[in-house]
Amino acid sequence: MKQRCFWVTDSELYKKYHDCEWGTPVYDDETLFEFLILETFQAGLSWITILNKRENFRKAFDNFDYKKIATYSESKYESLLLDAGIIRNKLKIRSAITNAKLFMEIQKEFGSFSKFIWGYVNEKPILNKFKKRADVPATTDLSDKISKDLKKRGFKFVGSTVVYAYMQAVGMVNDHTTDCFRYPK
Repeated sequence: MKQRCFWVTDSELYKKYHDCEWGTPVYDDETLFEFLILETFQAGLSWITILNKRENFRKAFDNFDYKKIATYSESKYESLLLDAGIIRNKLKIRSAITNAKLFMEIQKEFGSFSKFIWGYVNEKPILNKFKKRADVPATTDLSDKISKDLKKRGFKFVGSTVVYAYMQAVGMVNDHTTDCFRYPK
């Protein structure tokens, strides 16, 4: 039996996410935006809730196409509020539209969102050596810094905890515990 990180439940969806995605470095803007949307909707909820609704989010938000999302009309916003397949939080839905616009502003400024976000770690994942649950932080000085920068640019639902979870998800930090089969040997 594979040894996984402490947070992985018996859910096959969770196992697959952990084994194939979480902590794997992501450099393409499309996937970076998808995780940004998912992490902002996750704020205050469990990640498994988001994973269970991920395909619904994909359909509702045009396959996470930030160019389309940035142009959503008021009627599209209203239809999202009625979509039982996603998290129907007015502020989070509104923030997805706002964040899509700001995401593209960062692309203009830096050439890509990837260059911007990965610049914080010199384009290389930070390899942590956490042994147990208590070792893994919810925030770091770096997530505080990135959060402040994103908020200053107008992004919503990007507190330090959300940003650190994002950094973990897209592999900017490798927080697989040292006993996990995914921890690099």
